[in-house]
Amino acid sequence: MADRGASALSLPDNRPAAPDTILALNHMGSFDWDLDAGLFHMDAGAHEIFDLRPDEYDGRAASLALRVPPPDAARLDAAVARAIKNGSETYGAYFRVRRRDGAIRWAHSQGAIRRDASGRPYRVVGLVRDATRELADSPARAPRTAQEEAFRQQAGIVEAVSAALAHARSVQDVIDALKDTHGIRHLGAASVVIGLVEAGRIRLVAEGPTESFVPGTRLTRIDEPYPMSEVVRTLVPRFIESPEEFAEEYPILWPHITELHITSAAYLPLIAQGRPLGAMGLLYNDRRGFSAEERAVLVALGSSIAQSLQRAMLYEQEKDLAQSLQQAMLPRTIPSVRGADVAVRYRSGALGRDIGGDWYDLIPLPGGRVGAVIGDVQGHDTHAAAVMGQLRIVLRAYAAEGHTPATVMARASVFLDELDTDRFATCLYAQADLSTGVVQVVRAGHLDPLLREADGTTRRLDLEGGLPLGLSAEFGRLEYPVATLELDPGHTLLLCTDGLVEQPGADLDDGMRDLAELFAEGPDDVRELAGRLIAMAEERGGEDDVALLLLRRREPEEPGARGRLRQHVAPGDPDALTRARHLIGAEVRAWGAGERADEIELVADELITNALMHTEGSATVTLRLTTGGERRLRVEVEDSSSALPRRREPQDDGVSGRGLLLVDMLADAWGVEARGGGKAVWCEFRTNPDG
Repeated sequence: MADRGASALSLPDNRPAAPDTILALNHMGSFDWDLDAGLFHMDAGAHEIFDLRPDEYDGRAASLALRVPPPDAARLDAAVARAIKNGSETYGAYFRVRRRDGAIRWAHSQGAIRRDASGRPYRVVGLVRDATRELADSPARAPRTAQEEAFRQQAGIVEAVSAALAHARSVQDVIDALKDTHGIRHLGAASVVIGLVEAGRIRLVAEGPTESFVPGTRLTRIDEPYPMSEVVRTLVPRFIESPEEFAEEYPILWPHITELHITSAAYLPLIAQGRPLGAMGLLYNDRRGFSAEERAVLVALGSSIAQSLQRAMLYEQEKDLAQSLQQAMLPRTIPSVRGADVAVRYRSGALGRDIGGDWYDLIPLPGGRVGAVIGDVQGHDTHAAAVMGQLRIVLRAYAAEGHTPATVMARASVFLDELDTDRFATCLYAQADLSTGVVQVVRAGHLDPLLREADGTTRRLDLEGGLPLGLSAEFGRLEYPVATLELDPGHTLLLCTDGLVEQPGADLDDGMRDLAELFAEGPDDVRELAGRLIAMAEERGGEDDVALLLLRRREPEEPGARGRLRQHVAPGDPDALTRARHLIGAEVRAWGAGERADEIELVADELITNALMHTEGSATVTLRLTTGGERRLRVEVEDSSSALPRRREPQDDGVSGRGLLLVDMLADAWGVEARGGGKAVWCEFRTNPDG
């Protein structure tokens, strides 16, 4: 270890470093303790203090017991536990380290405890240093000398910078933390420059003040005669102690910075896991030379910055990967919907690769209907996103096959249960007929939707629901109640995931009320409204993903094209069949069907009668006027049988077999659609409102 340390540290004129200098540069290190993950990251200086090689340390705090005697380990643990328990922000403790040759040395650990919004500690960052010389006379703490006090202040600066860097999640966060008033300026530097290694070159990512930028140095090769290039090549810090030394060693760079009145400079390699990430330069205009203690502080600072940069770069890479995966799972485009305006938005959480399984979808369905889906798979990882992608596909398939909303949800639950995963998913599926405004909604453990009327009145739709997908199949409770609502022209339906509602420490109902107020006050244009809602989530800065879908029914293109009638006819109830006939006749005449009213009434009667005769179940008849294009009246009769009707030749009695023949002769178009456990036979008639 000593030989390797000596080779990594040399003086500017390439003379070997003196023993005292080596000791000064190696007697401080930094650490970053992730309490949740149980990982204790250390830089090279900390490894040296514990006399541990990186390849023999597994990153666990407990593994340091190899070097720390049990009584000292207990005392150190007690100091940390006491600080955590009483709410302190920092702690400090002395302890002994037994090196591999058996020698005992003293060390001091000083850490800053980071807590989340609820006060729960999740991270400790700080410094560890060799304290053998200061405790040489006695294990008890001796009064500080002026030199020790200066060193303590410098160490405090490194700790403060390390603490600020602990919150950095991007390279820009690291740069901002270094350039603010709590960072590098505490060290008295007049200017700072930071460069990152990219494809064999060094790219400047920060320089300050702005007038210190040197033309032609924003992107330089590692083999060029610049101090940053030198420290990246050699992995050795470079301390320039006078203007004369700067001018002599770097004649190309010096003429460009003479106006800054630089008197000394420190260039530090930013090394993580033995690999150079870049370099940092600190330029001073009020000092000459660096003491051994000052060099030690700067080396420790460089180590801390390198670790933060590595975390930030990894975070950004993982976040890009996670967002790309999430976006790949979501639909690339949303189809245009006749009779409606639609807007969707997705916002990823703030936890790097910890993405969620939130999704939205819009599915064109037979008969001009549309299915709107919003859902959330349990968990925040790539597995949740993968499960979400599979669920989205099967939901589209089941819905496109024409199944009822309840059947779509039940089959999706069975699929998720058979996927052999420990995840469940909440989901809401709304099937809308925009020509009539009838919307059937099924909820599987998901948030209720919100409905805004044309006048701005907004309400939460309190819908009965079933268990989340996966759980309902596991517990054998696949029943999903279907709620029917009317979406009139100008009404807007909001479907969203809980990331838009939930706030730390706030009640869910309060969040829904706040969302309803914003929804009510928002613009009529659904795209602007979606942007405003997602902006609220951005401002709140939550760590959960957000998905939302807005569906607004447009005003009909033709006046009077709002008619609809839905009637249930039970088997064995002659009065119900008679009432249905009278209602149909009255409605089609009121809608201006003209001469075709009798034909429509006759065909509807035949379809209802066939359903009651051949299915041994009830029938549901729906009449509606279609909007847009040619004016048509559509008749649908649904039943619970999946057997398709077929045309037959009429029998001798003149009754049996004539039903579909009449439909074919009188209707302008007709067909059959699968509806989950049953079917719907439909027909359409062109109508003349003046007829």
